Amino acid sequence: MTFQEQIKQGIPSILPPKATYDLAINHAPKRKEILSAEEKKLALKNALRYFEPQHHAELIKEFSEELEKYGRIYMYRLRPDYRMYARPIDEYPGKSIQAKAIMHMIQNNLDYAVAQHPHELITYGGNGAVFQNWAQYLLTMQYLSEMTDEQTLTMYSGHPMGLFPSHSEAPRVVVTNGMVIPNYSKPDDWEKMNALGVSQYGQMTAGSYMYIGPQGIVHGTTITVLNGFRKIKLNPEGNLFVTSGLGGMSGAQPKAGNIAGCITVCAEVNPKITKIRHEQGWINEIVTSTEELVKRVTLAKANKEVVSIAYLGNVVDVWECFDKENIKIDLGSDQTSLHNPWAGGYYPVGISFEEANEMMANNPDLFKEKVQESLRRQAKAINQHTAKGTYFFDYGNAFLLEASRAGADIMAENNIDFKYPSYVQDIMGPMCFDYGFGPFRWVCTSGKPEDLQKTDNIASAVLEELAKTAPNEIQQQMQDNIKWIKGAQENKLVVGSQARILYADAEGRIKIAEAFNQAIAKGEIGTVVLGRDHHDVSGTDSPYRETSNIYDGSRFTADMAIQNVIGDSFRGATWVSIHNGGGVGWGEVINGGFGMVLDGSKEASKRLASMLFWDVNNGISRRSWARNDEAIFAIKRAMEVQPLLKVTLPNIVDESLL
Repeated sequence: MTFQEQIKQGIPSILPPKATYDLAINHAPKRKEILSAEEKKLALKNALRYFEPQHHAELIKEFSEELEKYGRIYMYRLRPDYRMYARPIDEYPGKSIQAKAIMHMIQNNLDYAVAQHPHELITYGGNGAVFQNWAQYLLTMQYLSEMTDEQTLTMYSGHPMGLFPSHSEAPRVVVTNGMVIPNYSKPDDWEKMNALGVSQYGQMTAGSYMYIGPQGIVHGTTITVLNGFRKIKLNPEGNLFVTSGLGGMSGAQPKAGNIAGCITVCAEVNPKITKIRHEQGWINEIVTSTEELVKRVTLAKANKEVVSIAYLGNVVDVWECFDKENIKIDLGSDQTSLHNPWAGGYYPVGISFEEANEMMANNPDLFKEKVQESLRRQAKAINQHTAKGTYFFDYGNAFLLEASRAGADIMAENNIDFKYPSYVQDIMGPMCFDYGFGPFRWVCTSGKPEDLQKTDNIASAVLEELAKTAPNEIQQQMQDNIKWIKGAQENKLVVGSQARILYADAEGRIKIAEAFNQAIAKGEIGTVVLGRDHHDVSGTDSPYRETSNIYDGSRFTADMAIQNVIGDSFRGATWVSIHNGGGVGWGEVINGGFGMVLDGSKEASKRLASMLFWDVNNGISRRSWARNDEAIFAIKRAMEVQPLLKVTLPNIVDESLL
C-alpha cells in the first residue's frame, strides 16, 4: 500500500503481524502498577473497542501483556511501517488544506528526530503525549484525510471522538487533554486514568501538535540566559551557566548558552538522549566524570570559551563537586521534568540510570524517597553556591515546588515564598510577557529549506521596520529578536519540520503573518502554519511559572487560559487546544494553544489580524489588571492602535493608606 492509502485506511481490517520491541529506540520507562484486577479488565475493554469483535481474542492477550510489562496499552502492533516525519503538505491525502497541514504537524511531533519516546507517542517531558495508543493515531489521520472545511474533528485526550458538521470559519480540530474534574488532578489520578486509556497528559505543545523540537524553547532560553547575565551585570563571555536536562524542551539549553556566549554545563543521566543531542549539534562535548568536568570548565574559564558541555551523570554531583572544588557558578537553574517526578522526570543521585528505572517500576515508594532525598541534597548545594554569589532561578519545571514538598531548605523567611524566583518573576514576566512578547512560531509545510529562509528574511525585514518607531521601553526586545532571526540559519536550529520561533508582540506577529500571507498569495512560498508555545503571554495560567509574576491573588485562577482558547476558536484559529498539566505538572496548570493555516487568501488575512490581536492582548489585559506597570503601558498602547479595544484599567492605591 502507498503512504496515502495507509492514511486513508485507518485501523486496518486485517491486523498486521505482532511488532517486535525495538531496543535501539529511546523508550518510555515502565509506568507503575496502579490498576486493580477489575480495572485491568476495564482497560482491556477500553482498548478493544477500537477493533472489530473477531480480533478481540487475538489482541486481548497481547494488550494484557503490554499493560503488565509497560503499565500502558500502546498497541505497538499498529505502529505504521512508513517513516514518521513531516512530509510536504501535498503528499497528504485529503479534501481540506487545513486538515493536511494538521497531519503534517502531527507527524512532526512523532518524528524520531523530534519525539522523546516515539513508539509510545510521547513527544517530550517524559509523558507529553500526542496520542495514548496507535489506534488513535491511525483513526485521527483517517478522519483528517476525509474531512471537509464544513466539519470539525473533536479530540478527547488523544481519542478522535468524530467529525461533526460545522462551517468553514470554525476550527477544523478542537483538542482537549487531561481535562478532568479538579478534585481528580493528583499524580496518581493521571496514572490511573492514563492506564485505563481515558485521559492523557498532552504537555503543552505535544498534545496540540505544535512542538518543533528543542528550537521551540531555545529562543526563550537564550533570552533568559542573556537577561540573567544582564540582571547580575555580567558579560556572558567566560562565565558559567549550570543546569540539567537534555530531553525535549530542556535539550535547548546548551544551544542557547552557545548563542548567548557563555560556558554551559548541562547534566543528563540518559545516555541515549545525550548521544542524540551531541549528534544533532546541540551540545559541543560530553564529559563522563566530575574530575574531567572540573578540568574542562577551569580551562574554558581561563580561555573565555563559548562552549556547551554535557555531563553524563546526575546534576547533584555537579553542584556538590563544584562547591567542593570552588568552581564559581554565575547562573544556575534546573530543567529536569519535575512535573513528573515519580515516573522518569527526575533521577535520584547515587543510583545508576538502569537501577533507577527498575526501582521506579518495581518499588515506587523507595524511588520517591530517593528522589526527595536527592532534591534535598541539590537544594543544599545550591544554597551553598548562592551564598558565594550564584544567581539561581527556577526554570518553571516545578523544581522549587517539588523541593519544598521534599522538605528541602528552599523557603523564604516568611515560609510562604521560595528563596529563589521563578525565571518568569525576574526575567520573562516583566521583560517580555507583560509587554506582549512571547514565542510566536511558524512552520513551512512545503518542507523546503528555501521557504524557511524566505520567511526568516521576511520576518527580519518586518522587525527592522517596526524597530524604527518602537518606544524605548521595548527597544531591547526588538533588537534581541532581530539579532536572533538574523542568526537563525547559521545556528542550525531546525530539527524535524522547517520551523522557526521568534519572540514578538501582537503588532510584530500580525505584520509578520500578513507578510507571509502575501508571499503565499504571490506564489513565493508555500502554505505556512502559525502557532506559538503555550508558554506565552495569554495561553497559560500557571502559578509557579507563566503567571508567577501576578501578585493580586489571582495566580491560581485559570480564567485567562480558558478565555484565550474560546476566543481563538471563533476568531479564526484552524485548531485550538486546552490542557490540564504541562510544564509544571498535572493539576498545577491550565494551558491552551492554537494553530492557524495561512493559504494566501483574503479570509486568512482577516483571520490572522483578528485572532493574533486577541491572543496576545487577552493576557496583557489580565496582567495590567494585576497592576503590572509594563502591562499597563502595553495595553494603553494597544488601545491607541485599535479603537474597538477598551480595557478596564486598575486604579493604584496609595500604600500609606494601607
